[in-house]
Amino acid sequence: MSAVVSDTSPLHYLVLCESVDLLRSLFGVVLIPPTVFSELQHQNTPSAVRAWAQSLPPWIKVQTPMALNQTLNVDEGEREAISLACEIHAAVILMDDRKGRSEAMRCGLHVTGTIGLLEAAAARGLVDFPEAVQLLRQTNARLDEELVQAALQRHRAREIQRGPGHRP
Repeated sequence: MSAVVSDTSPLHYLVLCESVDLLRSLFGVVLIPPTVFSELQHQNTPSAVRAWAQSLPPWIKVQTPMALNQTLNVDEGEREAISLACEIHAAVILMDDRKGRSEAMRCGLHVTGTIGLLEAAAARGLVDFPEAVQLLRQTNARLDEELVQAALQRHRAREIQRGPGHRP
């Protein structure tokens, strides 16, 4: 397991889906920059997310990037997350925003979003993927339906390969 860096939205939605602990199982340590930490506690953020952020689990570490890449055309949280991920040579950056993902990939980073995280956890038997997607749909997440359907198809194919009796 290696450290990863997260932007706000994957943490936000995983908390709302009661699946945020999957990150510890998948990665061990998750780093977040200060702006992401602040965004998780913003007054307009759902109370469950604010409460989680106010007492972060020990596997979430707030770390300030040494330098910010000002050429990135993204918001401050994404800029800090991408800059930090580049600095520490993160295995992956967790990010949902399309523009942010594009900028992260341009910087040579491997990017995974909330759906990808849930799919990876389901592949390891850590979560019921269709149920997790259903919970995610009940949040204000802006989901790319094509991406969701492709992930559900891959999940069904894995389930068929595993055979009966291998549900989490």
